[in-house]
Amino acid sequence: MTDTSSTRPAEGEARAPRRSRLHRLMRYLPLIAPVLLWAVPCWVLLYTGQNWPLPVTAAGTALLAAGLVCMPLAMARGHGRRQRDRAAIVGDTLLGTSWVLFTWSVLLGVLVRLALTVAGAGDGQDRARTVTWAVLGVTAVLLGWGYAEARRVPRVRRLDVELARLGAGLDGLRVVLITDTHYGPLDRARWSQRVCETVNALEADLVCHTGDIADGTAARRRAQAAPLGTVRATRARVYVTGNHEYYSEAQGWVDLMDELGWEPLRNRHVLLERGGDTLVVAGVDDVTAESSGLAGHRAHLAGALDGADPGLPVLLLAHQPKFVDRAAAAGIDLQLSGHTHGGQIWPFHHLVRLDQPALAGLSRHGGRTLLYTSRGTGFWGPPFRVFAPSEITLLVLRSPQPPASS
Repeated sequence: MTDTSSTRPAEGEARAPRRSRLHRLMRYLPLIAPVLLWAVPCWVLLYTGQNWPLPVTAAGTALLAAGLVCMPLAMARGHGRRQRDRAAIVGDTLLGTSWVLFTWSVLLGVLVRLALTVAGAGDGQDRARTVTWAVLGVTAVLLGWGYAEARRVPRVRRLDVELARLGAGLDGLRVVLITDTHYGPLDRARWSQRVCETVNALEADLVCHTGDIADGTAARRRAQAAPLGTVRATRARVYVTGNHEYYSEAQGWVDLMDELGWEPLRNRHVLLERGGDTLVVAGVDDVTAESSGLAGHRAHLAGALDGADPGLPVLLLAHQPKFVDRAAAAGIDLQLSGHTHGGQIWPFHHLVRLDQPALAGLSRHGGRTLLYTSRGTGFWGPPFRVFAPSEITLLVLRSPQPPASS
């Protein structure tokens, strides 16, 4: 046996300063990020050789400075204790606008200028002004398109998913997944109704909502969530909490979904039987539940599976994809998740991947477990979706041995 006790303190001491520096940096990130989001575009668009007339430079600088000041103030007022919806709309819109403007200021500020320099097109001022107009043009197009993408009823994404342990009697079971509806400051009651109509047209056996119903309490967003009560399924409608429920009185959302006819799977399961075969449909609270301080709320997979026959296939609802590590260890057959929004506004997906094992679509984890991650049905915060379309998902479960024809 090797004694490693003498090396552990040194390793711990080496890691501790790194963790400490990272934690200090993360504390200052909310202060640094807004400055970068507005200051970088200001520099690229106005101060890199454009030689704009003074009134243009002054007006542009003032406009971007106003964005820098207004964005955090509006977001604090909109999402803070008072939760002023109009302020939230302004702050969220400015956040999305600044992210797109920042991204393309960096990309086009380098690429367009390099291309023009290599081509020998124009002098320095002409190239600098071309960069400015290119950034503004691309930003305007992407924001307009992204807004339309965010506000439309999602397209239906259909795929067959074969589960090795699924009985032949359950072959062809139709499972519809919606998630991350995020009813919020922008009233989307009509949108919600149209989403539910689309779900009903799919004639599902099982409809699942994997959390983040809304931003705000159930009492505040009830009108937008009410159409969920019209969703139809031949077998069951089931729901699990997301992290945003725990920002907005999660138990109120659990109670409302129960009232609307959905079965909250709070660390429990139901059995779905057809053709002599059975599927365990289980759900867990979001991984943030325990830190919320709400009594009885926590992600407890063992509790969700308590009493279930271990030989039966299991479909698990868990809001965040990263729960799949626990699901794979328990031999879950299929986990359904949301949370990532597919990144929502490109290239934010690179940051999402730092926290989650999957961004969107079907992936395999371990020897048995499949994970399907939805890009989400709605949007959070900024009313834009850029290169990350929303979805309503129809998963048709397939058995390795289809039912025998009669």
